[in-house]
Amino acid sequence: MDRSNRIANFRGIFPGAFTMGNLLCGFLSIMAAHNGNLARAAWLIILAAFMDALDGRVARLARSTSKFGQELDSLADIVSFGVAPAFLTSISVLTDFDNNMGWIVAVIFMMTGAFRLARYNVISDPHRKARYLGLPIPTAAVAIASYIILCMKYFQEIQYPEFFVTMVIALSGLMVSTVAYDTLPEKFDTTENRLKALGVFVFLVAVLIKPRMMIFPGVALYILLGVVKEGWRIMAGSSHRIRKDRSHVAEE
Repeated sequence: MDRSNRIANFRGIFPGAFTMGNLLCGFLSIMAAHNGNLARAAWLIILAAFMDALDGRVARLARSTSKFGQELDSLADIVSFGVAPAFLTSISVLTDFDNNMGWIVAVIFMMTGAFRLARYNVISDPHRKARYLGLPIPTAAVAIASYIILCMKYFQEIQYPEFFVTMVIALSGLMVSTVAYDTLPEKFDTTENRLKALGVFVFLVAVLIKPRMMIFPGVALYILLGVVKEGWRIMAGSSHRIRKDRSHVAEE
């Protein structure tokens, strides 16, 4: 093995460490939920999302991106953002709904999350895209975890369980949908990217000040903005087609 190959393998250790940390957090979250510590389980999902956000960026900085790393990341993600939040959801709603309801909602979330990850691996490009197709599974998992954190901090129990279950089902649908969601900007060469960066900065400052209170509203706003933008694009596309049809009729 020549020196360049040894350096490349060494570089791959850093993103792999974050991926393994992501996987470990997912496992510990499941254990915490099993032991009834919902807040700790939710925080471990948040920590897993933080590590997941770092591993891709570390891989690009180290120039060690690979198909193996992508597949390993997906395997970690299905545990941390599929199984862990699904199990946490089922534990959270068992006291308010019958056992079947909790497991059904959890299974739906886990399966749609697996579908989302598989679709991403098939259609993903090695170059960053401006938008995701469907809600990313880490965002859906963080939405669930942050709502539980908010409730446990201020109410010591899950508030509005009907809303919570409806939210989980909606998140499941958005993951397998074709709704476009913006990615985090890596360059600030356009006004749109600068506005995105400003929004991320404001969100991070708010989270640093009041983490338990601000994570869920920030994530919910991101999710809703994606839905609103998609609705606007559909309406704009329909208006364009109507104008085009009218112009054809006028020409005839």
